[in-house]
Amino acid sequence: MNLILFGPPAAGKGTQAKRLVSHHGYIQLSTGDMLRAARTSGSELGLRVARVMDEGGLVSDDIVIDLIEEQLERHSHAPGFIFDGFPRTIRQAEALDDLLARRGTQVDRVVRLLVDEDQLVSRVTRRFEEEGRKDDNPVTFSARLEKYNEDTAPLLPVYAEQGKLREVDGMSAIDAVSAGIEQALQVTV
Repeated sequence: MNLILFGPPAAGKGTQAKRLVSHHGYIQLSTGDMLRAARTSGSELGLRVARVMDEGGLVSDDIVIDLIEEQLERHSHAPGFIFDGFPRTIRQAEALDDLLARRGTQVDRVVRLLVDEDQLVSRVTRRFEEEGRKDDNPVTFSARLEKYNEDTAPLLPVYAEQGKLREVDGMSAIDAVSAGIEQALQVTV
């Protein structure tokens, strides 16, 4: 099963991905984690990532797609993948479809975590205060949320049209969200 966890920043995708990894043995591909790992790896791709990040730029679609492809190859015998933070654009979604098709597979399910954006701001503010994550300060978060709504939310109708989109109440308790995701995975397309 290849699954995309979909939702704005701080919707709980990372928490739910870890539960799916534990329960199903899927490989979680978090673009944020991959970019940080690539940057410190010393590989040619890692040096490209570091150069862009050090200059304060956004890592290009091509680099992110190369990172995804590298992980798909590295974990070719995995029972499935969870894409967390990818795809973020129509171009990335098309590239993911191409990468998976070359491996004789596809995106099987897209699970959207439905969340209240005002409550997300509260969640992020609390996380910022407790963990001190720079990307979680309210100003940065608002910019990330706006970028999500502009670039990533337009993917929803694409996946809905393909019959792959399922929605889960992301504002519920963690266990209830997990149960909703498990139910969404069981529904046939």
